[in-house]
Amino acid sequence: MNIPVAPNCDSPGQDLLSVDEARQRIMDLVTPLTTIQRVALRDALDRVLARAVVSTIDVPPCDNSAMDGYAVRAADLANGHALTVIGESFAGHPFDGEMQGGQAIRIMTGAMMPAGADTVIMQEQVTRDGDNITIAGEHREGENVRRAGEDMRRGETVLEPGHRITAADLGLIASLGLAEVDVFRRPRVAFFSTGDELKGVGEPLGDGDIYDSNRYTLYGMLQRLNVDLLDMGVIPDDRKAIERAFAEAAKVADAVITSGGVSVGEADFVKLTLDKLGQVDFWRIRMKPGKPLAVGKIGDAFFFGLPGNPVSAMATFYQFAQPALKKLAGDQRPQQDLILRLPCATKLKKAPGRLEFQRGVMRRNDAGELVVDTTGVQGSHILTSMSRANCFIILPADSSGAEPGELVEVQP
Repeated sequence: MNIPVAPNCDSPGQDLLSVDEARQRIMDLVTPLTTIQRVALRDALDRVLARAVVSTIDVPPCDNSAMDGYAVRAADLANGHALTVIGESFAGHPFDGEMQGGQAIRIMTGAMMPAGADTVIMQEQVTRDGDNITIAGEHREGENVRRAGEDMRRGETVLEPGHRITAADLGLIASLGLAEVDVFRRPRVAFFSTGDELKGVGEPLGDGDIYDSNRYTLYGMLQRLNVDLLDMGVIPDDRKAIERAFAEAAKVADAVITSGGVSVGEADFVKLTLDKLGQVDFWRIRMKPGKPLAVGKIGDAFFFGLPGNPVSAMATFYQFAQPALKKLAGDQRPQQDLILRLPCATKLKKAPGRLEFQRGVMRRNDAGELVVDTTGVQGSHILTSMSRANCFIILPADSSGAEPGELVEVQP
C-alpha cells in the first residue's frame, strides 16, 4: 500500500497541508467495504445500499383519485354539468362496473378510478340533490387523477447502489412490496484514548487528572454514522499497553481512531507504536482548531489519530474522519456537506494564517432572516463552544475576521 507521503509532523519548517489537500489524500487512501448483507427492511435505516432497488410494479398500480369527490367523464362536463350518481368507489373497494355517459361515481382519495371515468371533481365544487349532482366551474380532463406508474414504473431503478437509506426510502421500498434489501456491511470502528491523566466518569480526580471527554464525543459522532463500535477505554502511557491496544484494535476493526499523542512535544509512545505496527503519516494541517493529524494504516485497518484537545478532536473528525468513514461504508456521496452563505450577527475575530472552523449558532433574527452568531470564546479546549454550536463558521486562511452583516460560509 502506498500512502501519500507528507513530512513528519516534527520536521522543522514543514509545510502545512491545506484542508482540501489533506481531505483528498485521505479519500484517496480509503477503499470501500465490499461485503454484502441482506437485511430486513426495518433494519435498513441508515445502511448503504449494495445493489440497486428496481421497481417490480407500477406505483401507483392503477389510476386513482387524488381527492374526495366524484369521478366523471370529461366529455360530459360540457353538457350542463348535471350528472346522476350510480355508485361509490373507496380505497380497497373499487366500483364494480363501467360508468356510462351522464353518470358519476362518488369516489374517495386513493380509490381506483372506475372504468369509463377520466376526471375527478373535488366535492367542494359539487352540489348534490339525492342521486343528482351539479358541477360548478370549468374543469379539464384528467383533473385530480393519479396515473398508474406516475411515481415509479415497473423495471425502473429507483435507488442506486451507494445510497444511504433514509426514512422516506423505507416507505418507498415498502411501496414496492420488498421485505429485504442488500446493503454493505457496517464498518467496525475501534476507538480509545491514551494518557495517565485521564479518568473515567464517576472516578475521583487526583492532582493533574482530567476526565476523559473525547471518548464520549467520539462515541456520539460515530453512533450517528451507524457503524459498529468497539470502545476500548483509556490506555495508560505504557509502551507495551499501547502497542497491545493498537494490535488488538487492528485485528478486529476496519478503522481505528484515537485522540492525543500526535502533536509535537507529546509523549512518543503512540508515534513509536505506529512506526512499528503500521504505515502512518503525521501531518500538520493549515486549519484551526486541529493542526496535528495522523493518518494511515495499521495492518488492514485505517487509522485516524486526532488531536487531544476536545474541540480539535471534533473538528478534525467532522472534516476528515467522517467523510472517510462514509466512503468506507460504501456511501457514494461522502463529502456532500451543505455550505451556506449567511450574514454574521456579530463581529468575528481571526488572525490571518490558517483556515478556521469557528463554532457558531444559526438563528433567525428579529426580521426573520437566517443569520449566524459566534458561540463566544473559540479556544480548542473550550468544549462548551461545541456544545452551544449548531454549525461551523468557515473563515479563509487569509481572512482577518468578519464585520457584522458580512457574508460568511457556514457548515451546519
